[in-house]
Amino acid sequence: MYDIIIIGGGAAGFYAAIQTATENQNLKIAIFERGKTVLGKVKVSGGGRCNVTHAEFDPKELVRNYPRGKKELLGPFHAHSTGDVMAFFEERGVPLKIEDDGRIFPKSDSSQSIIDCFLKETERLGISILKNSSVKSFLPLKENDGWQITTMNKHYKCKTLLIASGSNPKIWQQLDDLGHTIVPAVPSLFTFNIKDERIADIPGLSTNVEVKIPAKKQYNSKIVVQLRSQVNEQPILESDGPLLITHWGMSGPAILKLSAWGANILSEYNYNFKINVNWIPEYSTEMLEQVLFEIKEVEGKKTIARTNAFDIPRRLWINLAAAAKIDKGLKWADATKDILKDLAEQLTQSSFKVEGKSTFKEEFVTAGGVSLKEIDFKSFKSKKLPNLFFAGEVINVDAITGGFNFQNAWTGAYVAAKAMART
Repeated sequence: MYDIIIIGGGAAGFYAAIQTATENQNLKIAIFERGKTVLGKVKVSGGGRCNVTHAEFDPKELVRNYPRGKKELLGPFHAHSTGDVMAFFEERGVPLKIEDDGRIFPKSDSSQSIIDCFLKETERLGISILKNSSVKSFLPLKENDGWQITTMNKHYKCKTLLIASGSNPKIWQQLDDLGHTIVPAVPSLFTFNIKDERIADIPGLSTNVEVKIPAKKQYNSKIVVQLRSQVNEQPILESDGPLLITHWGMSGPAILKLSAWGANILSEYNYNFKINVNWIPEYSTEMLEQVLFEIKEVEGKKTIARTNAFDIPRRLWINLAAAAKIDKGLKWADATKDILKDLAEQLTQSSFKVEGKSTFKEEFVTAGGVSLKEIDFKSFKSKKLPNLFFAGEVINVDAITGGFNFQNAWTGAYVAAKAMART
């Protein structure tokens, strides 16, 4: 018999357990983890460094990084945000650092620092950790008198249950059976698979771009119909920032933001669609045409391929010039109006065909989960079932890359812990 059982030995589960025990040391708390080890996602996140959170300290700005959960998280972020998370770890002997792009990591550059902190705290607070304890069922007891949790060969009881199981289809199914609405899960935070001669031989190059996904002419999905512009030529989705060319296609923040905001639409497209890339985002096609004519007047004796008058990688410039059918020996003075128009289009609206996706590193994130309408965000408590709380990715909240998904886990766990400590 426990006061509180937490299903899920990940970031949200451990943070909730520690915060609850700190608030009320008389509670008997247990974490149930189905695997042999705990905090597996923490270990691999941020390339093994653990991107703890992001240096955005204004809740109104912080919520802008959540395609799902933006409205609901505003209040919770006022209760527990980035600065509070930083204080939590630093007070427990884990100094953090803010990198130039705003991401926050342990100064040790090792996720093990976070894991060791959690394990030390759970031991100090007397929190039980039950590994290899896959939950087969959880059922509310009669007369709102707690929960019964069944693993492979044991039964447990608790007054309060917190589900922090992440993207676990079996847990979602049980919640559905108990009356909760589960928004179907689709991948978020993924890279685009693209085979194209313009980028085939230049993996590793990174440059700032603007990326758009144009509207398709055929719409089979209500989601797409709701989000498309009235004019078909207008983009459904757009993003900007660094784009990284990879061996399999495109990645980087610009692409990852598109994958997060477009998680549902791109799933409807079965991950086959077109993107338009503006490699010189400060220019429109018409503006760039004019600039190219000016360059022609000034640099007439030079070859186009060897000039690269813009701030993009040289090898990319050469490939885009070749795609515009510009011979390596062609001089600016000899370029026709049509040639310069084609070059301007390659530079500002290159069209690429995306055929599939790849997981972004080891950081598998999904959109979907428990419907946000069925959660009280003042406590992260279920509106459907008594003494049931949620934290982390089990609910329909997800974010772009950069530490924001962890921040959701920390905040939800903290708010739930405050409420559970009083029950």
